[in-house]
Amino acid sequence: MVDFTGIERVRQLVTRKGTAAFIEELAGEIEADYRRWQDFDKSPRHAVHSPVGVIELMPISDGKLYSFKYVNGHPKNTAAGLLTVTAFGVLADVDTGYPLLLSELTLTTALRTAAMSVLAARHMARRDSRVMALIGNGAQSEFQSIAFHGLLGILELRLYDVDPEATAKLERNLAALNLPGLRVIRCRSAGEAARGADIVTTVTADKRNAIILTPEMIEPGMHLNAVGGDCPGKTELHGDILARPDARVIVEYEPQSRVEGEVQQMPADFPVIEFADVLAGRATGRANDREVTIFDSVGFALEDFSALRYVHRLHREDRASRATIDIVPELANPKDLFALLAERPATVRPASHLRVSA
Repeated sequence: MVDFTGIERVRQLVTRKGTAAFIEELAGEIEADYRRWQDFDKSPRHAVHSPVGVIELMPISDGKLYSFKYVNGHPKNTAAGLLTVTAFGVLADVDTGYPLLLSELTLTTALRTAAMSVLAARHMARRDSRVMALIGNGAQSEFQSIAFHGLLGILELRLYDVDPEATAKLERNLAALNLPGLRVIRCRSAGEAARGADIVTTVTADKRNAIILTPEMIEPGMHLNAVGGDCPGKTELHGDILARPDARVIVEYEPQSRVEGEVQQMPADFPVIEFADVLAGRATGRANDREVTIFDSVGFALEDFSALRYVHRLHREDRASRATIDIVPELANPKDLFALLAERPATVRPASHLRVSA
C-alpha cells in the first residue's frame, strides 16, 4: 500500500499547524534541500505546449528519494469555472523504485510557492521592508499575503488585478483572517500599487509576453518577486528592468529559467545568480539598500521534492488518520502477477518488507 494525501488530508495537516506555521516549516525544508544542491540529479521540466496552455512533468532525485510533479497551466480555465493550475505528485524510494506517496499538489504548490517566495525575499529584500504590492489577486494571492506578513513582517499590502472581483475576493479572505497589524489598500493600477512599495510581487496568469511592470515603476531598493512568468513566451517584466545597472537577478535553476523565466527575453550571456549559490555564500542576495533585486521565480522540482517529503512526514506521524492507496500489488510470489486475475485469491504479502528511506 502507498500513502495517499488528497486535498482534504493536506487541508487537515495545514489547519492543524496554521497556514503561516506550515509555510514557515516548509520554507525551512526547501532551504535545507537547496543547501545540498550538489546532491540532486537536476533537469529542466518537460513541457508539452498547446495554444491554450501547458502540461509539464517535473522530476528530481537526491539518489535516495525520487519525486515528480504533474502540473498544468491553462489561463483560459477560469472563464469555464476551472482552476488555472492543477497538480499531483509522487515521492518514491530510489532503492526499490516503489512509490511511497501519491499526493495532490494543487494546494501544496500554492503553499510551497509562497514558502519559496518568502525564503528568497529573506536573502534579497531590504530588512526594513514593510510595504508590498501584490499584482495579480487570483488563486495564489492569499498564500503570498500570509507568508510575507507572517514571515517577513509586511504590514501594508497594496492590491491590484485587472479583474476587480479577484481583488474583492482577496480583500474578503484577508479580512476574515484578521492578520494582526495588516493594512490592505485597493489600487486602481499596477503603477499605483507599486508606488512606494518595498517589495512588488507579480502573480499573473497569461500565456503571453505581458508587461506588468515597466521601468518607470521601479524605485531604487525594491525587491521584485516575479512569480507569474513560468513558460516560454510568458513574461511579466519589461526587459529594461532586468538590464538596469543596479539590478541583481536571482533564479532557481538557470537552464530552466533561461527558457521559461523573465530572463528568456535577455541575451544568452545575461548574468544571473542561482539561489543555491546565495545560500552557499558564493554570491550575495543584495549588495546594498539601493540595489534592485529580482527573484525570477519559475518553480523548480526541488521545491516540490521538499514539499512532498514534508507532507509525507506529517502524514506518517499521524497514524490514526493515515490513508493509503493500492496502486502497487503486494504478492506472495512477485513472479506471479497473474494471480491477481486468477480464480484463486492472491496471497498478499505484508508491506513491512519495504525499506522506506523517507
